[in-house]
Amino acid sequence: MPKIVDIFTHQKLTFSFELFPPKTEEGYAKLLGNMRQLCNLKPDFISCTYGAGGGSREKTLDIVEHIQNHHQTPSVAHLTCVLHTKNEIDDLLTEMKKREICNVLALRGDPPRDSPGWTPGKDNFKYSWELVAFIRQHFKDYFSIGVAGFPEGHVLCPDRELDAQYLKNKITNGADYVITQLFFDNQDYFDYVVRLRKLGVSSRIIPGILPITDYPALVRFCSLCGASIPQEVHDIFKPLAEDKEKTFEAGINFCLKQCRKLLEGGAPGLHFYTLNKTHPVDTILGELRS
Repeated sequence: MPKIVDIFTHQKLTFSFELFPPKTEEGYAKLLGNMRQLCNLKPDFISCTYGAGGGSREKTLDIVEHIQNHHQTPSVAHLTCVLHTKNEIDDLLTEMKKREICNVLALRGDPPRDSPGWTPGKDNFKYSWELVAFIRQHFKDYFSIGVAGFPEGHVLCPDRELDAQYLKNKITNGADYVITQLFFDNQDYFDYVVRLRKLGVSSRIIPGILPITDYPALVRFCSLCGASIPQEVHDIFKPLAEDKEKTFEAGINFCLKQCRKLLEGGAPGLHFYTLNKTHPVDTILGELRS
């Protein structure tokens, strides 16, 4: 499988998806079917999120390996610092290498619900830049390393200028590219790019896109992750909250409008948060490509 940075050398634009490991065997079986349909859409790569601690971390590697071996699609394994010692991180990266996984998204991660008070000690990484530096130091150029970016600033860092400095630190320590958190106001993304370019960051900054399919769930999720919801989104989707079909239709239209303006404004691609579903990403991507 090619590394993501190698894909960038011949792809001006990339379209990519994100999946997550299901908690149940039934969900996992369903994902395998949807995964085939998503891979048939010919994304440039697919990433899979990571559950720190427990069995879901193995599922992340299993899913990434499955995507590569059965669908010949480049895939990215998320990896978080949370709940892992440095030695455990080293073991995980060694396991990835054994499985011929060469793309990783290096994240700090949030404490899991069953360990909300977890804090890093001397044997843990506290920040994602430390994880990036560790990967580069111990595995050289084997891995292509992506990192997360926050157009509105991380929820724990409301100062956007300072947050941009933190992102630059990830790049300085060896990260290759950035995938952003979801957002709905494109100006937040464009302003973020400007802030990073002024700091000398030249890496690709790929916008993360969440098609709206469930308004109440969106409101709950954004309250946790720190992403703001523009009044326009409330005005469109709140009246449709109880109508799934109309929400889907409006979600496709809103997402298409957002994506087209991002690409027109110079975004180097789009990374779709699929929620493990083929629709409506299949419709949106088909429209964009046409």
